[in-house]
Amino acid sequence: MSTTPPVPARRSAPLWQRLLLTPWMFVLLLWLGVISLVYNLAAFVLLPLLSDARGAAVGRAGIAYGYRLFWACAQASGLMRIDATALDALNTDPQGLIIAANHPSMADALLIGARLPRTVCIMKASLVDNIFLGAGARLARYIANDSPRQMIRAAVDSLRGGGHLVLFPEGTRTEPAAGPRGLNPFRPGITLIALKAQAPIQTVIIETDSPYLGKGWPIWQLAPIPIVFRLRLGQRFEPDPHHDALLQRLEDYFRHELATGPPR
Repeated sequence: MSTTPPVPARRSAPLWQRLLLTPWMFVLLLWLGVISLVYNLAAFVLLPLLSDARGAAVGRAGIAYGYRLFWACAQASGLMRIDATALDALNTDPQGLIIAANHPSMADALLIGARLPRTVCIMKASLVDNIFLGAGARLARYIANDSPRQMIRAAVDSLRGGGHLVLFPEGTRTEPAAGPRGLNPFRPGITLIALKAQAPIQTVIIETDSPYLGKGWPIWQLAPIPIVFRLRLGQRFEPDPHHDALLQRLEDYFRHELATGPPR
């Protein structure tokens, strides 16, 4: 007989909250769009004027502080409660780091990037031409995923230059069937990049009991509020020539932390 506990149903917010706060949520999402558009217009102007190194520093910092402003507004509105200040300790470390996190929601990269102004992301190549993301992504020297070989080379170069490369080893958001403390199987790649760059893997545990922005959850459907996210630093793993074995250790570590960590 299976001892796996049933997956709790993912609940929407009560009706009165949806009626009162859904319009405000759309205002916040519109505000995020405005921040993104203004930043990308500025990035479009700065792109030909700045060197690669200077452009990357300015672009990444601009993205970080833009997202930080958005999350501050979301918290001030009462819709969200976010505790991610533990990540600030990484900003005093000059070395390049792979930031490996679990992936419960679409907000994860924005939450991490808001605290780390040296964040580097790997993006779908099609997003580089997106009106909201394209110029800013190019200014920040984010990495397109169109060619695996070029992607790995660019990731290694970024790490050697002191960047914080954000990767989600699950490859996609956690499946709802895995439960609020669940995890998808890890995909290869992260430990190989760590080996080639000789860069440590710093784990970040993202804890939330909210289904909002999780896989299959519509962005316009409000979850019970406040929507709470807590990000904490986990163990740091050094690169290992046996990168497949390291990947398994990494996955085992995340599963243990999510199963036994502090209540969300």
